[in-house]
Amino acid sequence: MAVARGAAGAAARGDTECILEPLSLPESPGGVDAVESSPDVPCIFCKECYVLAEQNQLLKHMIIEHKLVIADVKLVADFRSYILYWKRRFAEQPITDFCSVIRTNSKAPLEEQDNYFLLCDVLPEDRLLREQLQQKRLREILEQQQQERYDTSFHSMCMFCDQEFTGNRSVLLNHMAREHAFNIGLPDNIVNCYEFLAVLQGKLDNLQCLYCEKVFRDKNTLKDHMRKKQHRRINAKNKEYDKFYIINYLLLQNWWPCPWLSPGNGLWSVCFLTRVQEFGKSWEEVQSEDDRELLDNLEEDWSDWEEHPVCAVCLFCEQQADTTEKLYLHMQKSHGFHFPKIKSEHGLNFYQQVKLVNFIRREIHHCRCYNCQEKFESKGGLISHMEETKHIAFLPPRSTWDQPQYYFPTYENDTLLCALSDSEDAKAEDQSEEVPVVGEDISTLKALKQSSVLNQLLCKENKSQEKF
Repeated sequence: MAVARGAAGAAARGDTECILEPLSLPESPGGVDAVESSPDVPCIFCKECYVLAEQNQLLKHMIIEHKLVIADVKLVADFRSYILYWKRRFAEQPITDFCSVIRTNSKAPLEEQDNYFLLCDVLPEDRLLREQLQQKRLREILEQQQQERYDTSFHSMCMFCDQEFTGNRSVLLNHMAREHAFNIGLPDNIVNCYEFLAVLQGKLDNLQCLYCEKVFRDKNTLKDHMRKKQHRRINAKNKEYDKFYIINYLLLQNWWPCPWLSPGNGLWSVCFLTRVQEFGKSWEEVQSEDDRELLDNLEEDWSDWEEHPVCAVCLFCEQQADTTEKLYLHMQKSHGFHFPKIKSEHGLNFYQQVKLVNFIRREIHHCRCYNCQEKFESKGGLISHMEETKHIAFLPPRSTWDQPQYYFPTYENDTLLCALSDSEDAKAEDQSEEVPVVGEDISTLKALKQSSVLNQLLCKENKSQEKF
């Protein structure tokens, strides 16, 4: 009757807050299921949670509060998944079923002794977990790299000239290597390219040198520093960049089966790598390795060695030639710039030629005519102007380019500077200034002896001795 009266009262009040479906409480509030949905990393034993960046704080907490030591943490590919796995397993079975017990102060009284638990890959289950996490991460990284290799929707700006690039990432990376001598590696060796470029751009925006990490007061000072110190590169010792190179994701110690790889796709070649002893090698460590063991079985036969000629690049376009003669001929016919003639007329020695080349390179790089100082939006427009006005064939006053600042190369890989030589006229002039040596005529030897200055001196000496 009370229930009926309650229902009638609710109907009389027009109660609309009716529950039309069954409700259920969380089965494990604050348990493992709730923790797995959180982005934080939980403690294996308690409710403490830490963000992934505070991994060391979590490890410190578990050592001090719970006496748990995890060995070789840096070799764990996915730290959060690793912790969540063992949190579930320790909830199912005692910790002593998995961990070795290390007793400290074993000779001290019992109340002063402590038991620490070591979790390491000696345990087959732990080793298998680490290998599975490593395989999973390597598979994800290779899939990401494969997607970036064939991605045609890439869009970014050059960090040095603000030129926009669309299509494939290799276009931008090759441009920076060719035009700005900034080489971060082959495109196929890089992963997460967008993030990599964002990190580098952030450093430049903060007026920070990419190599020595120093901060400068303005952009021009930073640019001059990176150019003069040849710091237009990244520092191999900076571990921040390791995650952007595919070599740092190799599997530790042994090979493993890769059913998702096949010889027909581009990922196959990545797995043909030698065994590595530790995870996450830097480029500097790889380069310093002793490869003599790998060469023991190779024949010491260099008969098939072919040395490729070093090509020099034209001062005004991207034409290359393997000899200076071919390059000078190209510049004369295509642009009207007769380098040997200019060198001869001005009597340029080697160092003056270096200054002149670096001066012209810099002016062309800035799209500025080195005679009238007019600027253009593109190199094509500049070269057309200089060829039409004949400004390309004449040099500005010597005081403009014969400056110490042009001892520094505009492009650090400018091979033309290595192929310069002194002017032939300058050599001939140096030779003409030498004092000629004329041989003495000995046809009248007796007369020469009588008129010789030495003979006269000898006679004077004999007379002086006779007086004494």
